[in-house]
Order: sequence, then C-alpha cells, then structure tokens
Amino acid sequence: MMPPPQGFEPSDDYAAFTHLTVPNAALYRGVMGVFVAAKERFTVHLRPEDVHAALTSEQHPAEVEDVTKALDSLVGWGNLRADPDTARVTAVEDFYRKRFIYQLTRAGEAAEEALGVFGEALGRRGALQAVALHDIVTQLRALLVLAAEDEPDAARTYLTLDALSSRFAALAENARAFMGSLQRTIDLHEVEVDDFLAYKDRLIQYLERFIQDLITLGGRIAVLLTELDGVQGGVEPLLRRAAAREAADAAPAEAASAEKAALERWQDRWVGLRAWFLSGPEGEGRRSQARLLRGQALGAIPQLLAVVRLLNERRSGRSDRSADFRVLARWFAEAPDDAARHRLWRTAFGLYPARHLTVDADTLTARDAEPVPPATPWAEAEPLRISPQLRRTGSYERRGKARKVEDRSAGRRHLAALAARQSAQIAAARRRLVTGGEIRLSDLGELDVVAFGLFLQLLGDALATWRPGMTRTVATSNDGSMEIRLALQPGGAQAEIRTSDGVLRGPDHLVEIIDLVAADEGFGGEFEEEGVR
Repeated sequence: MMPPPQGFEPSDDYAAFTHLTVPNAALYRGVMGVFVAAKERFTVHLRPEDVHAALTSEQHPAEVEDVTKALDSLVGWGNLRADPDTARVTAVEDFYRKRFIYQLTRAGEAAEEALGVFGEALGRRGALQAVALHDIVTQLRALLVLAAEDEPDAARTYLTLDALSSRFAALAENARAFMGSLQRTIDLHEVEVDDFLAYKDRLIQYLERFIQDLITLGGRIAVLLTELDGVQGGVEPLLRRAAAREAADAAPAEAASAEKAALERWQDRWVGLRAWFLSGPEGEGRRSQARLLRGQALGAIPQLLAVVRLLNERRSGRSDRSADFRVLARWFAEAPDDAARHRLWRTAFGLYPARHLTVDADTLTARDAEPVPPATPWAEAEPLRISPQLRRTGSYERRGKARKVEDRSAGRRHLAALAARQSAQIAAARRRLVTGGEIRLSDLGELDVVAFGLFLQLLGDALATWRPGMTRTVATSNDGSMEIRLALQPGGAQAEIRTSDGVLRGPDHLVEIIDLVAADEGFGGEFEEEGVR
C-alpha cells in the first residue's frame, strides 16, 4: 500500500477527487464503491473487516491492514469520516487500540454522484425522440388553451410548462448525444464493423423516419409557438404564474428573490424552445437548432452509405493504390536482375522518351534534314536549344498584347434567369397541387407538364409506403417540401387526370396534398426546402 506522494496538497474544494489520481486508485475506487452500495442498503457505518469482505476479487488486498490504510487516506481527503468504534470494547485495554468505524461524508457522497453522472454521460448514446415531438405538440396545445383563459389555473400552468420543459430538455440532450455517437459510428470509432453492417439498414430507416417526423411535427410546433406569441400578452403571464408557484415553497430568507430567479429561468427556457424550432429574422442569418439537426441527419445518410460501400470493398478484396504499390514492391524485390527491374519500371510507370516538348520551325527543319531515330540515347542526340530567359528565370513570356478576359456576365444573367424561371414553375406547380383539404383524385382537374411530373413523384412516394390491408397512408417528398395523404375510396370508381401529354387513369382515391415549404415560410422561413447533397 503506497501513501500519497510527499508534498501533495490538493485544493480543499476538490480534495474528494484526489483518490482518482494517486497510486492504488483502483483500490480507493473499490472502497468507495462498497460505501455507495452500503448506502443504498441503508447501512451507515462500516468496519475495515466489512469493507475487506465486500471488495471484489480483483480489488481484494491480502491484509485487512491495507484496507485500513486506504480508509485512513480517504478520511484525510474528506471522502469518509472516522468515528471511534466503542461497540466492541470489552476491556480497558481496548480503549487504547485504534478501532474506528467509517461512513461517507457529504463531500464523498457528492463526489460519487458526480462520478456516476460522468460515467453515465460517457456511455450514453442518445436517441432521436420523435415521441418527444408529439408530446411537445400536446403540451403547446394545452398552453394555448390556458393562454386563452382570463385567469389560468396556476397549478395546471406550472405542470404543463414543467412537462414541456422536461420533454424538450430530454429531446435536445438525447439528440446531441445521438448525433455525437452517430458521427463516431460514421468514423468507425468505438464500433465493431460486423455490428455496424448488421444494423446499418435499421439505422438509416431510423434517421429517415425521424427526419419525416421532424419536418411534419416541427412545422406544427412552429405554428403553435407563433400562435402563443400572438395571444394577448403572449406567454409571459403563464411564465409568471409558473414562477410564482415554483417560488411558493422558498425559504423565508430567499422568498424575495426566489420568484424573480424562477421567472428568469422560465424565460430562458422559453427563449431556448423558440430558438430550437424558429429561425431568426431574414437578415439575422440565425438558423434554428431543429433545422441544423435535420441537415445533420440528412447528411449522415449518404455518409453512412459511403462507409458501407468502403467496408464492402474491403471485404470483397478490392485492391486500392496502397495495396498495388505493395505488390509492385514485392515484384521489384523478386526480379532476377537489373534488366528485369528496368522493364518492370517502364511497364509500371510508362516513363518513355519525352515527346511533348514544344520545338520551333528551325528545329523541325533540322530534324527533317537529319532525322533522329527514337532509340537515340539523350547523351548522343543533338542538344535542345532553349531561350536564355527560360534557363535563367524558369519562365518564358510571349511578346505581344495579352489576351482579353472573356466577359461572362451575359451568360451568368442567362443562367440566373433560367434558374428563376424554373423555380417559378416549380412554385406554381406546388400551388396548383395543394388541395386545401381532402378531395378525390378525379377532382384534381387538368395538370400542366411540371405539375403532373411533381404529382407523379408524390403519388409514387405514397404508393411506395402502401402495404396489403392498408386503407390510408402518409408520405413526404424526398426533399421534405410536400406531404401527400392518400386514402382508399370505396366503390371501385375510376379517376382520370388529363395532361397535355395524355390521360392518366386508375382507381380513385381520396387525396390531400400539403405544401410544407409554404406553410413553414409563414413562420420565419423555418423549414425551408433542403435536400441531401
């Protein structure tokens, strides 16, 4: 058992963590673990023999005296408290023996709780909680009802805001942890390759499902937040009622400042919630956290696919440049003589006599008069005469006027006009397809080419999710800009959709098409169109 290093004097504020950085730290951690386990069983005091018996085989020292020394060191650092053990005194001589019982101090207990939180945070993988989005929508609707009341109930207001705050905090924290673990997965850190290949499809489906929920529910949350801001007085009266109820049980000495501090906390939480789902004004350039999260999740899908492709190439034995060079090096080492190595060099790298040098007319005339065979060695051939300036400076400039820089502004204007025209056509097609409610397919009317192409994409997305026995489905376009809701129309009627290219016929359905981009632009441009690059 080694004592702490001589002259080691940690700060009193953090002395309870000293046992982590000294020799025999594993034994100290094992001893503290025994006391934490005893506390959970409501055991207050422990003797050295009890600690010695409770230690695991890996941490078990040979003698009880080693445990006693570790206990005394922990007492010196403030993790434990030692009290005289008078329960086993049976003679006068026992009073002169060193016998103590030990228990956790407040500092030791706080240090163990902190280390527990630290370990939990390291092992947390997080999750993308689509259910939390549903719960946030539910709580915001309840807040909207309370905000419309003349005298909202303080208890209901506090409970609703508390539930909203806890669900939002869990959503944000788990999303941060999950995206961090996802990036480690993409980098193949802390992950087994076989395990990754086994669950890659489920991971990609999980990301796609959350992105779809974030697009749909994020838009609803943005709508509800804006409606709450539009209520007379906004959400501030509700925050004040929640703060007053939270401060009602404050100690008399803190009653004056407790309500003010509670109100500031609730205001900060509300600002954080709005910043998570609503972007800043147009000129501010601040994007919401939900939009950033969606962008990261969208970008993670092609990265995961690239990792899968790389792993499959490694498994299939596909050679890369480094492997080719290693094989070539082995061939050079196995070559029988220098002549074979020279042939291998020319074959591998193609370094033949140079034929790409530019020569002038005089040189060409001289070559025509006295041809030089291609096999002539460089040392025996006529020298190539170059400009003295090229020999001195390494550069040669042709004399004369510099070439004019081509003006491409007209071409750029043409491309910008073309892009604007295409964007206008797509926007018009979206507006044309929006139904404003549930209608029959046969009531869509005649569609132009652009609108019909967009409709076919949406219809294909919806039918791709259709399964046997289903009567209703909901799908979102690949870029997250539109949503289609398709329901089976009883009766077996046929629908006809006319276009300039012909007529599309098929079973009639009930359909509702929603432009998510137009809906979100009304709330700070929150969930604008964003595709996978």
